[in-house]
Amino acid sequence: MSTVVTADVRPGRDSRPGPARLTRVELRKMVDTRSGFWLLLAVAALMLLVVVVVQISGNDHDRIISEILSTTAQTGAVLTPVVGILLITAEWGQRTALVTFSLVPHRMRVMLAKILAGLTLALVAFAVAFVLSALAVAIAPSGADDTWTLPLSLVGQYALYSVLAMLIGLAFGTAFLSSAPAIVLYFGLPIAIGALGSISAISGTMEWIETGALAPLTEEVVSGRDWAQMLTATLLWTVLPLAIGLWRIRRNEVK
Repeated sequence: MSTVVTADVRPGRDSRPGPARLTRVELRKMVDTRSGFWLLLAVAALMLLVVVVVQISGNDHDRIISEILSTTAQTGAVLTPVVGILLITAEWGQRTALVTFSLVPHRMRVMLAKILAGLTLALVAFAVAFVLSALAVAIAPSGADDTWTLPLSLVGQYALYSVLAMLIGLAFGTAFLSSAPAIVLYFGLPIAIGALGSISAISGTMEWIETGALAPLTEEVVSGRDWAQMLTATLLWTVLPLAIGLWRIRRNEVK
């Protein structure tokens, strides 16, 4: 009788797919679907359009690299979180969760890979914004003295803004596990809470919980109070819904 060895089953060897491999799989999922592909293409096109419009119609101050990068990074941060939402919710909307979790029974590994893939996309989008901004200034430089002035701290803040926007999208997708309510509430809730901030009696409190607390990241070097407000807003908009969603995914039966 002959024996066929089909896998390496040495004791102590972890044959489970690692985070890097799972993350690559999740990144591929972003472009494998028609909606994901066209949405990513729309993000790139919008960033390019913003750069062109600023260079054509902006004044000298608008056309310095810090201002162009701020505007372009914010443009990318508006739509890339929607890709993150779809990456999470597609498993349930297309009923592929059962297959995914059958292949990789450790659900938290899959969710970690999805989060890492979303953050990778956010950083790639920021890198594209940086390249487009630098090319725009190089091709049509502004007459301002600070055309190429870009403090490293501001670059870090712009990148952090992109990452936090993606985290909010991933958190909403995880909490609702359905594309429509996650996308609607991702855009709608911040608007509603921002409107409440116009009420003078509670405006001070709203500054600590609305997503507008993240805005200083794209405007100037952030102060201590701004960091504190961003921390509380991040806890509310990312940690809380993400914790609720991961608890649901861990406990609920997948169909």
